[in-house]
Amino acid sequence: MKKTYRLKDLDCANCAAKMENAINKLPEVESATISFLMQKMTIHFAEGTDEAAALTTVKKVIRKVEPDCEVLA
Repeated sequence: MKKTYRLKDLDCANCAAKMENAINKLPEVESATISFLMQKMTIHFAEGTDEAAALTTVKKVIRKVEPDCEVLA
């Protein structure tokens, strides 16, 4: 399932790339892209994945890289 989220306070393209790489390594994520310019994140979750639980894990990864960045619906 494909979901797109807005990102708030994403401050640098390098951080966006680090987040994207880390999120793509998660087992519940088939692929993820983060656009620094658009402040958007698109995630393709693996089939049968609990989206809420996976999104919680994604948010933890994002906070490790950029603590001020928020994921909005």
